[in-house]
Amino acid sequence: MQRSANENRPAVLELDGLRRSCFQGSREIRVLDHAHARVHAGEAVALVGPSGAGKSTLLHIAGLLETPDAGRVLVNGQDCARMNDAARTSVRRAEMGFVYQFHQLLPEFSALENVVIPQLIRGRPMRDARKRARDLLSLLGLGERAEHRPAELSGGEQQRTAIARALANEPRLLLADEPTGNLDPTTAERVFTDLMDLIEHTGVAALIATHNMELAARMHRVLRLENGVLNEVVTKSDGPDYGLVHRAG
Repeated sequence: MQRSANENRPAVLELDGLRRSCFQGSREIRVLDHAHARVHAGEAVALVGPSGAGKSTLLHIAGLLETPDAGRVLVNGQDCARMNDAARTSVRRAEMGFVYQFHQLLPEFSALENVVIPQLIRGRPMRDARKRARDLLSLLGLGERAEHRPAELSGGEQQRTAIARALANEPRLLLADEPTGNLDPTTAERVFTDLMDLIEHTGVAALIATHNMELAARMHRVLRLENGVLNEVVTKSDGPDYGLVHRAG
């Protein structure tokens, strides 16, 4: 996917000088070492790196689920890193949606109800919530499956329902941790395509951690985290093999 004019828009998420360490015995490990990143409206940014590099930690900090040792997390220009728990929760509910490797749908409710419930919690009237849920599920090709419970859905359908749920309250920022990691290649391709279409359709800013380098190379930008250092890389798609090349300067 080509780099787009989205980068000229204000950043929905800005990570500024993030530091985070952990200890193995007496040895300090820098999980994040002055990490910087921006994600703009309508932009899908891939987050790649070796297993254990800290991608989930970075997503948790970006999602205000954890706090950095130092640095700022700006959501729509507001520094949220040092907010108290209640304030961070308020920002998460108002501004963010989350997608995980495992769908985490409520098993006793239908796909439609799983997308309706977060809206009711935010105070949206039932009629409006059901309409938005049906619209999102239809966009994801699940219009005929809306009344089915998760156990009656395929893995890909479950994950697409989870994406609809994440976008139900019209967040400005979507954070996804290996959203296709538990799917076979064909299903992963379908889910990824639907996710990218929704990002384009809604204008949400998306930061997506993935081990799938081919899918990463098809997003607007790619960030690589390794040894605590977060670098932007450029993509190239010469034939069937997608490669990642470090951005100079």
